Amino acid sequence: MADPAELYEEPAERADDPDAHHRLVQELSGAASDQDASYARELLLEMHPADIADLIEQLAWEQQDQLARLAPDLFTGDVLAELAVDTRGDVVDALDPVHIAEALADLDSDDMTLVVEELDDEKRAAVLAAVSAEDRQYLERSLAFEEETAGRLMQREFVAAPQFWTVGDTIDHMRMAGEDLPDLFFEVFVIDEGFKPIGAVPVSKLMRSQRAVPLSEIMDPTKIIIRPEDDQEDAAYLFEKYHLISAPVVDDDGRLAGMLTVDDIVDVIQEENKEDMLALAGVNDAGQSDTVFSSVKARAPWLLVNLGTAVFASAIIALFDEAITQLVALAVLMPIVASMGGNAGTQSLAVAVRSIASRDLTMSNSMRVIWRELAAGAVNGVIFAIVMGIVAGLWFQDWALGGVIAISMVITLACAGLAGILVPLGLRRMGADPAVASSVFVTTVTDVVGFFVFLGLGALVLL
Repeated sequence: MADPAELYEEPAERADDPDAHHRLVQELSGAASDQDASYARELLLEMHPADIADLIEQLAWEQQDQLARLAPDLFTGDVLAELAVDTRGDVVDALDPVHIAEALADLDSDDMTLVVEELDDEKRAAVLAAVSAEDRQYLERSLAFEEETAGRLMQREFVAAPQFWTVGDTIDHMRMAGEDLPDLFFEVFVIDEGFKPIGAVPVSKLMRSQRAVPLSEIMDPTKIIIRPEDDQEDAAYLFEKYHLISAPVVDDDGRLAGMLTVDDIVDVIQEENKEDMLALAGVNDAGQSDTVFSSVKARAPWLLVNLGTAVFASAIIALFDEAITQLVALAVLMPIVASMGGNAGTQSLAVAVRSIASRDLTMSNSMRVIWRELAAGAVNGVIFAIVMGIVAGLWFQDWALGGVIAISMVITLACAGLAGILVPLGLRRMGADPAVASSVFVTTVTDVVGFFVFLGLGALVLL
């Protein structure tokens, strides 16, 4: 086996050297297959938890399982928290509940919840029985909330101070708290006598202020308050809109119960964007451990829907079979019109879905956006109508045919732009997820309109 020092020196060097990363994955794979725990530990020695998680995610599922059983000490709390959801769910199944409980002790409450929520009911009960009473209480409270809510995401460790405290009082309190402070926090929340948040003082401002200054004089009033049952996507929107680095989470009585921090919100934003991107294609996130069956199961239903819409589009073509038989040029040019319409519709759809997700597209500005997409489609249609009309006229020595495809291009691209915005808006109005269902319907509209207009005009004008 290779010398680990030759394979890996610094995380930055490994990130910039794909070959070194590949060799390290191969060595770790061999160590897992050969059940060489000492060499696996040597390979991962002193690496950052994120880099360790990245390497583990590259292994086959069987090797991940072998490594977890062979060297469970490699799977610290920080490593478990860094693993991708699908990998973490498989790895924790192979780890002993006592080891998981010991690993959780090093994590903040939000990361503890992240790990425990992936466990099945039996193992979760075993882990909860093995953790400390305080951690068990934290976990049970967090798990009581629905998935993808602020309650699941929030961190229950925070720093709060009454409004009558001074800067000196607050600093002295934090020094005395020591290990009881969160590992990472950006603000001190200022509370009233009912423990309700009324403001916050950034740590940077706190350290620049004189000790005698009251917190009430330097605090920023609370911009938003998040409730545990709020959707995490709604919380992410507020962070993005108000440029927050942390935000208080309150209980039913309005008392400060926890906080959300920007590092967790970044993960939410990335995950939501990834889900929207995959949903546009009608697929799910194919994790490293996904099987062929699970991938097929997730994708086949949308392919079935697409098959039905394709048959419908073919039925439109069948209406003009005689025209196509008499004029082969129609069959040659027909895919061009449909392809251009499909691409134009996809462009408009991508813009619409992203605008809906970021809440830039609302009822107040929807008509303006609809008009913009219609106009953009029509203008693009005119541009490419001129190009394609000239090409078709020269190609087939038939300027009437060039005129037909030019007119068809304008109508198809205008309808494509309109469908790209109206379909997701309509689906959202009906309560459906625009990202999941829009692409199939937009493609159907562009195909049907493109085929019908082009073949219909061709039959009418040329024959």
